[in-house]
Amino acid sequence: MTDAQIIWLSLLQGITEFLPVSSSGHLILFSKFTDFPDQGAAMDIALHIGSIIAVIIYFSHTLLEILKGLIKTKLLPNKKVEGAQLFYLLIVATLPILFCGAALKFFGTDWLRSTKLIGWNILLYAIALWLMDTWAVTVRKIRNLEYKDALFIGLAQCLALLPGTSRSGVTITMSRFLGMERREAAKFSMLLAIPAILAAGLLAGIELCKDGNMQQISNALDAIGYSFIFSMGAIFILMQWLKKWSFLPFVIYRVVLGTLLLLDAYGVYDITTFFK
Repeated sequence: MTDAQIIWLSLLQGITEFLPVSSSGHLILFSKFTDFPDQGAAMDIALHIGSIIAVIIYFSHTLLEILKGLIKTKLLPNKKVEGAQLFYLLIVATLPILFCGAALKFFGTDWLRSTKLIGWNILLYAIALWLMDTWAVTVRKIRNLEYKDALFIGLAQCLALLPGTSRSGVTITMSRFLGMERREAAKFSMLLAIPAILAAGLLAGIELCKDGNMQQISNALDAIGYSFIFSMGAIFILMQWLKKWSFLPFVIYRVVLGTLLLLDAYGVYDITTFFK
């Protein structure tokens, strides 16, 4: 894998991970519509790890409050202590994807890298996001969430195992359906990404170390570094954007991209020349 491919993939990951447009779908499509070879699932996970490091740093104050809350409550859940309560909300929301992810790993994931599947997911979940973002009430913050709300968001996150769905997009959609404010929905979505992606990263890291391929390990470390830099910028831009505006531009982008992908997948229009 060349340095140019790693940088392009890192830029793509950084821009798309926290915007509700599906980073995994874009990473798969990159090799399909360029001359670069498919980077594989392990590299995809490395790119996501870089994004999660950016989340940890950006929301370090919130994570510190979680730690303080857990110390204060002696690791017990307590609705009156926001940090401890947030920790257990994230745990509840993470459990579904751990079970679904393990099941998916057992059955294999190669069939998920289909242009048709990605195109339909990008298009349909864009419409779902638009509906919820337009019509849902906006009254709740993270501190107002109940465990059942966290479970619903966690179940929605499982849909993101299908490329093109967008992990951030589908969790924000569910959060908006539950009445959360846009910035609060985006924040909870980003925090929720930490345990799921770190778990996937740990498994991928173990497999890379077992293989002992130093070039692959070096590429993965480069990807983590570049992805972190681009992701930090994307998080800042998104959180500033949501102070005044909605998710509509991302919905429009997804509808256009999803439509083009489906036209290409069904042989109506060849868009490969546009990307190459």
